[in-house]
Amino acid sequence: MQEPPETRTAVAAARSDLAGPTAASDSLAWMRLDLAIRLVPFTALVAAIWAALRPAWLGLGPGSAPAQLAFGLGGGALFFAAACALQGRLAPGRGLLRVPGSAAGLALQAGYFLLNAPIEEAFFRGLLQGGLGAAVSPAAGLAAGTASYVLYHRLGGWRWTDVLVTALAGVPLALAFWLLPGPPSLLGVSLAHFGATCGFLGPGAWVLSRLGVLERGR
Repeated sequence: MQEPPETRTAVAAARSDLAGPTAASDSLAWMRLDLAIRLVPFTALVAAIWAALRPAWLGLGPGSAPAQLAFGLGGGALFFAAACALQGRLAPGRGLLRVPGSAAGLALQAGYFLLNAPIEEAFFRGLLQGGLGAAVSPAAGLAAGTASYVLYHRLGGWRWTDVLVTALAGVPLALAFWLLPGPPSLLGVSLAHFGATCGFLGPGAWVLSRLGVLERGR
C-alpha cells in the first residue's frame, strides 16, 4: 500500500512549513515492501484470470483508443490539478506532508505511480467491477469495485479523510470503465488514475511546496 500522505513527528510543530522532505532511499524501502505484498499479488491474480479465461470484461485491450486517450489524458490532467488543490486544503491538518526531497526522488515516485495505476485498475476495475458486472450486473460490479477500492486504502494506515477522498477519483473512474464507448478497456482509467495519484501524493506535494502553499500561515 502506498504510504499515507502525512508524517507526524515531534519536529512538525517547530518547522516553518508543512513539507517533510522524503529521501529517495526511504521511498525505495516502502516501494520494495509494497511490490511484494500488494502489486505482485494483484498482478499475478489478474494474469491468472487472463490466462485461464481471456475475458473481454477484464479490459486488457485498447478499447476505442480515441475515447480512451481523450478521457485518460484529459481526466489525468484534471484529476492532477484537483487532487493538488484538495491536498493543499488538507495539508494544514497533517503535521508534515511528505514531499520528494530531490529530483531523483520525484522521478522515482512518479515512475512507481505509473506502475501502480494500471495494476490497481486491473484488479479493482477490471477483475472486481468487470467480473461482477458480467456475472451479476454492471451496477453491482461498479458498487463492489468502487467500495473495495476506496476502503482498502485504510489498510495502508490512511486517515479516514484521505480514504474518503479516494472516492472522488474512484467513482468517476468506475463510471468511465463502464460507460466509455467501445469494448471495456483499462487504458483511459489507468492514465486518469495516474494523474490523480500524482496530484494527491509526492509529485503533487512537490508542486505545492514549490508554489509556497505549504508555508504555515498561508
